[in-house]
Amino acid sequence: MTDFPFAIVGFDLDGTLLDTSADLAAAVNHTLDGAGCPRLAIDRVKAHIGGGARRMLALSFAEAGHDEAGLDALYDRMLAFYADNIAVETRAFDGCLAALDTLARRGARIAIVTNKAEHLARKLLDTLGISSRFACVIGGDTLGPGNAKPSPAPIHEMIARCGGGRAAFVGDSIYDITAGRAAGVPTIAVSFGFLDRPVADLGADAVIDSYADLVPTLERLG
Repeated sequence: MTDFPFAIVGFDLDGTLLDTSADLAAAVNHTLDGAGCPRLAIDRVKAHIGGGARRMLALSFAEAGHDEAGLDALYDRMLAFYADNIAVETRAFDGCLAALDTLARRGARIAIVTNKAEHLARKLLDTLGISSRFACVIGGDTLGPGNAKPSPAPIHEMIARCGGGRAAFVGDSIYDITAGRAAGVPTIAVSFGFLDRPVADLGADAVIDSYADLVPTLERLG
């Protein structure tokens, strides 16, 4: 079918396509354990996800009462644990894969732009067996320092790698919506993501409460 209004639909990964909160919290708490700090509940770690793993760890350590001394070594410890336990409890959000199937049938190219390191994003997708669904995967480190979301650079790169055309972007954080708006593409926020503020405050062009709403919302925005 060729009547779909968007040639490209991009997605954030953590908190948008996948519920990675349990595995990310396990990695953070493993690191807090090693530093002698109290553990954080999953919901508290979720509030720190979105700006990259280092920011997530720094905010989690601050909340646990630890300063940033030795954070580099602790960051490496967290990443190593996460890489070894990347998909223990991670799952796609309800209806996500069906929505991706519908987009593919409608002729849209599907992409990921995440602030997770590219090699970890690819390992996660490979482990879950869903890598082939995506035309490109752009991580927080793919374009070098200063070019992760909220910069529009990875959105522009997504469009270029997907061969050009009208694009939309779906995310759950201010980084996602800011990047999409700066790139000049319509944005959709998911209300079920890892929100650090009310979803209405993200400034997206539309909000969806489930993946059943995604394709109709894209059609309306188009």
